[in-house]
Amino acid sequence: MEKEISILVIGAHEEILTVILRLLNKMDNWNAIGVNSCEELIKQCSGKNFRVVLLGGGLSAEQEQAVKQYVIEKCPDTTLVPHYGGGSGLLYAEIYGALKTA
Repeated sequence: MEKEISILVIGAHEEILTVILRLLNKMDNWNAIGVNSCEELIKQCSGKNFRVVLLGGGLSAEQEQAVKQYVIEKCPDTTLVPHYGGGSGLLYAEIYGALKTA
């Protein structure tokens, strides 16, 4: 059995975040949790190893930059993936692409 893949999703739109989490968590061995602020992301990342941080929509440019900077500096083994929307097929492709390069 493949090891569980931990995914942290950050996005400002609660409805969209809920859908993304439902889609990701139905996949075998994927465990996704969601946050909607940089502060929550930092709390979740503290002491945990996420393979992927999915950067969802609705964040300001400053928030996106803060997330990117934090992941680069504090979570070097985590792959940061921007999510562009467009349905579950694109979402899964984004995650699978990140896992291949990680």
